[in-house]
Amino acid sequence: MDKKSIVGFILIGFILFGYSWYQSKEAEKAREAYYAAQREQFVADSIDRAEHPEKYIDEVVAKIDDEKEQAEVVAAYQALAQERLQNELERNFGEVLVASMNGEAKFFTMENEVISMTISNKGAMISDVVLKDYKKYSENGDGEPLKMFDPNSAKFDLGFYMRRGYSETKLNTEGFYFTTNGVEAITNAEGEQIQRLALQLPMEDGRYLEFVYTMRPNDYMVDFDVNFVGMDEWMRNATSFDITWNNTTYQNERGYKNENMYTTLSYLFPGDRKVEKLPMAEVGKRGGGSRSETVQTEFEWFAFQQQFFSAIMIAPDCFGNGELAFDTYKPGSGYIKDFQANVSVPFDVDTDSYNFKFYYGPNKYSLLKEYDLGLEKVVQLGGRLVSWVNRWIVIPVFDLLSRFIGNYGLIILLLTLFIKLLIFPLTYKSMMSSAKMRAIRPELTAIQAKYPKAQTDQNEMMKSQQATMELYKKYGVSPMGGCLPMLIQFPVLVAMFRFFPTAIELRGESFLWMKDLSTYDSVLNLPFSIPWYGDHVSLMALIMAATLFFYTKLTYKEQEQATAAPQMAGMKFMMLYFTPIMMLMWMNNYASGLCYYYFVSQLLTILQNFAFRYGINEERLRNKMLAKAKAKGPKQKSKWQQRLEEAQKQQEQMMKERERRQYRSKH
Repeated sequence: MDKKSIVGFILIGFILFGYSWYQSKEAEKAREAYYAAQREQFVADSIDRAEHPEKYIDEVVAKIDDEKEQAEVVAAYQALAQERLQNELERNFGEVLVASMNGEAKFFTMENEVISMTISNKGAMISDVVLKDYKKYSENGDGEPLKMFDPNSAKFDLGFYMRRGYSETKLNTEGFYFTTNGVEAITNAEGEQIQRLALQLPMEDGRYLEFVYTMRPNDYMVDFDVNFVGMDEWMRNATSFDITWNNTTYQNERGYKNENMYTTLSYLFPGDRKVEKLPMAEVGKRGGGSRSETVQTEFEWFAFQQQFFSAIMIAPDCFGNGELAFDTYKPGSGYIKDFQANVSVPFDVDTDSYNFKFYYGPNKYSLLKEYDLGLEKVVQLGGRLVSWVNRWIVIPVFDLLSRFIGNYGLIILLLTLFIKLLIFPLTYKSMMSSAKMRAIRPELTAIQAKYPKAQTDQNEMMKSQQATMELYKKYGVSPMGGCLPMLIQFPVLVAMFRFFPTAIELRGESFLWMKDLSTYDSVLNLPFSIPWYGDHVSLMALIMAATLFFYTKLTYKEQEQATAAPQMAGMKFMMLYFTPIMMLMWMNNYASGLCYYYFVSQLLTILQNFAFRYGINEERLRNKMLAKAKAKGPKQKSKWQQRLEEAQKQQEQMMKERERRQYRSKH
């Protein structure tokens, strides 16, 4: 080994040794920093546990098995937290505020023609809401007054930070007793006799937090003003305040499944056309299912939405962000959802008044639209494909008829007639197309006889298709003429499916044996539950399914006569039996008003078909088509037919080329 190689190895050794030494020193520093951070965190946690023991109640209780001991520990921790908060508030913000932590709960009632609202001075929150025009469902029709939520579950808390000197304290209104002079009846600038309830949380030097509720005549909307009076000095560093609103909704309707399906928590982003909704949960809390969502951007309002009613909170401008959630109760519990919302409201120290609104009322589209806040979006109208049908046709006609007719069974009948008349041109075109197909059935049968292997041989299949298209062109028959009109009618059927189960107008309305058109009509309660069907028998669903069977049987025969296609035999079971049975299983739990609409619609369609069949002489139609075809001569092909024939020729050419290659490879 030469001198240069030795020097090189020595240098490499020094470099490796130096790098290893440097790495060990850095690792030692990292370990020291880690242990220092651990010690600091331990000290901080210890201080936090001493100063805020209420944060660790769940952790401590989880280690205790005895329920009585658990309750004693929780009570002790809560008392300790209360005492700590009192001392902190008294030290920084005076005795006046601390005195408001003790008091006696008092309740004040505000009401107009449509709503009665109870407000507690503890937390200055709405503790109960009753809708006067509606009742909870009962079998005999004499239900209890409809309450928007269980008063025992009501929670409303406004939380914000106040800073004085170097001390910052969070104040939560739910723990304080507000002062008030009671409900005042005053006349506003518009000359309306309104009710006003102002509740104040007093602080030193004339400062106070004020909640003001204002109710107008015959209105489901309640104004809720939050006023920070003289508190700008203490809240100069605040950028937001939080609102927590929780309540549990009763099961107010007959069918748990339907009510749960349409009960959710929804909210609206600024400028959005569609409301956002938390997905349905079948089962979770106390055996029911839970859903939650963190909204990280601004939204205008959120709603505790039930099948027919909603409790909505509207921000002055927008909520900054929020945590929205619900838990679902089991069937038979008497409840549907436990709603929870924790939202943030942007705070400006130069603004001392924030004007919120509460809506407690029915999910009626025309009523909600009058407020011009996008609240009507909570009404279930379907997606963009079908919502226009409900918005521009169904709801206006429904509202118009309800002004003059009190019987909603008759209104549904007239609405169905109107829709049938509206789409009659499409229906007529569809029936005429089917009649033309039946008229040329001998020619279609002849083509099938000419190409008997069309089902198995691709070459013959192409020839059969070409001959069929030539026949259609010759006699002016469109194979899509019967399908497209029916496809256009599909949004109407879906729109009705979305409208009737949530139409507040049908709630409690009876017709014939159906006591409530908004829910199922049970003529027999079963001692057991059948999967997909339920534990009852709906007579209207049975009648609807029987009518559907008759209609599909008639349709099948017409299609069988109109075309000689052998695949029709394979569709017989699906059309005649499977579809009606599935509709019966599905619709047994749906609104009887919806089943009634489908029954009337199918009955009118059957009558139309009979009238058309007996009103149209198919032999005369065939002769007319033959004469017209001879008089016109060869008809110019449409662009669609030209493209179809070109595609068929290319496919036929490819098949011939494939056959030639196969022949060469064999020989």
